[in-house]
Amino acid sequence: MTPSIVLFGNLLVDDVVFADGRTRMGQPGGAILYGALGATLWNARPGLVSPVGDDYPGSILQILQQRGADLRGVRALGRPGVRTWLLYEGQLRRLIHRLGCPTHEQVSPQPEDIPSDWRNAPAFHLAPMPFEVQRSLLQTLRRIPAPFVSIDPHLEVTEETLSDWRDALADADAFFPGEDELLLEDAQANPEGALPRLVNGRLRFVVFKRGGKGGILYDAQQARFHTWVAHTESVVDQTGAGDAFATGFVCAYLDGLSVEACVQRAVVTASVAVEGWGTDALFSVRRADAEARLQQWYGRKEARTVRDER
Repeated sequence: MTPSIVLFGNLLVDDVVFADGRTRMGQPGGAILYGALGATLWNARPGLVSPVGDDYPGSILQILQQRGADLRGVRALGRPGVRTWLLYEGQLRRLIHRLGCPTHEQVSPQPEDIPSDWRNAPAFHLAPMPFEVQRSLLQTLRRIPAPFVSIDPHLEVTEETLSDWRDALADADAFFPGEDELLLEDAQANPEGALPRLVNGRLRFVVFKRGGKGGILYDAQQARFHTWVAHTESVVDQTGAGDAFATGFVCAYLDGLSVEACVQRAVVTASVAVEGWGTDALFSVRRADAEARLQQWYGRKEARTVRDER
């Protein structure tokens, strides 16, 4: 079956260091791991496109398949992959590649890695990767008719990189920067002024994720802002929350939900990600649990579809 969402990115091994001194070493990671689990939480069928190193835990890939993920786009790197330090400082995170690893480009997918029958998928999501890798993938996806394309940045958005980002984002539908990536001069104090500056071409949604402070979404088509507050049952590990948020949003959009309902489902998806170590909670929580949380926090609302607005 064709995946309902194709995820491009990296499968990495993480050594996590939290601000309070706690550590979690040798964790299977990579943004598309968390993104895939965020999608399967809502019964979507993610397809993963990534090289994978010999040192990546095979048991995690087996469990992903059991959850419904398609791994035909995962190819063996033929050597150990990238191992990273994930250093948390307050709401911000720094990622540092350990010495002796392949380059980020070497462990990132290329357009030829896309299985040919996946080109009919309704959505493609680009996880954080080097900018030139993301731009090459966006140019390839431009030639595929009518998919929803979203992107989560690796390269920071600054006054110096804004022009390059605007050019690239003309081929995307949604952009998901976080506080440590959106560094325009006015972004923190005046996001309502900063987010529209990114809009170009077909880009509709700019989704500014601010961790525990919630966030703000700009819908360029409606010229409207949507804000949200963060909801959690508990916070154990923030790793992967933004990745799960993004795929939770996109999968809700594919289900025809309103923008408000898409954000609500994304918040619930991220809340699951943070309540366990690594992927523990995303592996254990099922859709019925997430639906119950959605109802508890937001109540039952009719979801106006957005497909006709696009």
